[in-house]
Amino acid sequence: MLDKKVKQKVIAKFAIKPGDTGSTQVQVAILSEEINRLTEHLKLHKKDNSSRRGLLKKIGERRRLLRYLASEDAEAYEDLVKRLKLKKRDFGPKKVLEEEIEMGIVPEQLVEAV
Repeated sequence: MLDKKVKQKVIAKFAIKPGDTGSTQVQVAILSEEINRLTEHLKLHKKDNSSRRGLLKKIGERRRLLRYLASEDAEAYEDLVKRLKLKKRDFGPKKVLEEEIEMGIVPEQLVEAV
């Protein structure tokens, strides 16, 4: 958990507009700061498995938020990854199976290539 001052600095740095505390970019930035702090903690306390589990949950949540941001706004995703110095992942379009098209689950207009 971040203390209030650090969290406010992160929010101010990554906010899209004044008063923005819940945008995807801000959420990812806060999670990244928490992940960095937990990583440092686990370097000292190698057997702290409950903190390790919390770290893995935060990493998963950040990954989901980044996938969402990449699908909604690719430019914002690129900018955020550069600013946070994260590895860039390819969250390309979802693969669609031929059976899904035949069953009518996915309309053919949405399918680029199978």
